Amino acid sequence: MVRERWLDWKPLSVRKHNDVFVKVAVSFLLLVLSFRLFSTRSIPSPSAVNLPLLKHTLSPEASFSVGSPDFEGILRRNNSSQNVGGKKCDIFKGDWIPDPSGPVYTNESCKNLIEDHQNCMKNGRPDSGYLYWRWKPRDCELPKFDPEKFLHLMRNKSWAFIGDSISRNHVQSMLCILSQVEQAIEVYHDKEYRSKTWVFPSYNFTLSVIWTPFLLEAAIFEDFNGVSTSETQLHLDKLDKRWSERFKNFDYWVISGGKWFLKTAIYYENNTILGCHNCLKGNIIEIGFDFAYRQALNLAFEFIKDVDKKGVVFFRTTTPDHFENGEWFSGGTCERTVPFKEGEVEIKDVDNLMRNIELEEFQKARDLGSLNGPVFQLLDAAGLSLLRPDGHPGPYRKFHPFAEDKNAEVQNDCLHWCLPGPIDSWNDLVMEMLVNG
Repeated sequence: MVRERWLDWKPLSVRKHNDVFVKVAVSFLLLVLSFRLFSTRSIPSPSAVNLPLLKHTLSPEASFSVGSPDFEGILRRNNSSQNVGGKKCDIFKGDWIPDPSGPVYTNESCKNLIEDHQNCMKNGRPDSGYLYWRWKPRDCELPKFDPEKFLHLMRNKSWAFIGDSISRNHVQSMLCILSQVEQAIEVYHDKEYRSKTWVFPSYNFTLSVIWTPFLLEAAIFEDFNGVSTSETQLHLDKLDKRWSERFKNFDYWVISGGKWFLKTAIYYENNTILGCHNCLKGNIIEIGFDFAYRQALNLAFEFIKDVDKKGVVFFRTTTPDHFENGEWFSGGTCERTVPFKEGEVEIKDVDNLMRNIELEEFQKARDLGSLNGPVFQLLDAAGLSLLRPDGHPGPYRKFHPFAEDKNAEVQNDCLHWCLPGPIDSWNDLVMEMLVNG
């Protein structure tokens, strides 16, 4: 080995001529440099070998800034996925496998944070098998979200979940997991309780959800049951100030678009009607929702990449619903009790169209991202969520819907997720991306 040859090397006699001595000295230096270069390349990186994961405890006083070498190094040391055969692991390709350990919280331990519509066990859902699965990428192990480690790393930081009610569903999942370490204190809510802010005082960590279903300025005439009295008025050239004006207040953002773009809407540009989607008005040009969705994502990403603020933006892809035999408004249900296997279900055309728009616009934004702006990460939850038709409230969005009549016709929710439930795995993915993304 090089090390052995180096240890056996001896200098020439000093009685040699001076020019010989110089040559030896130069050779010595070259040999040392060669050894350092060779040995550096010969040591396998931690990701190339199967090493046991080590527990590492952070000092409670530790504080890190986004993008600093210390911050990134601590993240990588504290949590990592194992690669198989030296291949890079795609954490979004895998299967749901049985997990006897179940969720880390219950609807009882987190009852003050779970909305009634997603509290499936409280509302009388009779089965519990949907709680005992976890997402397993094919080529690596995905560590479970570690709430104590997360809070230590996020000391003096702030997160914002920006989007529709699925974003609120997601933030409640994270809150319930973090509550195993410390209870969050709600410090703000809007009039409709759709946007909220919580603080974890021991860590000075702030977590917010900002309800903005279009990311754009919109006049919405819809109640909490999805019943509209008029078409949404959507301005394709104006961002919703509820999130855009607060954007720089945060260090991390989880942003998503979604299903609201499928709703009937009239589109505006420069305060002038441009067209509409599904409005059935003969005097207004029909424009596909895909045009509006692309415009919204493009405008949002353009704004984000020009912000002079370091941080990480996780863009979450749209998650498919699982209505069968109808839609939410026409008697659709979701009665399955186990996950799909890959190949047993295909994504709907409309969901596939939205996903393709998301991937295209995200890639453009990532390619054009500025050095001074946030880093873009893709939280591609669509595929793994497609395989979980069993994780929705269904009829149990209401409290004991069949208590008085076992044959009652009730509206099903096959879009949002029970808590606890499959959406908890999204936080495992977020943690992994935070560490190794």
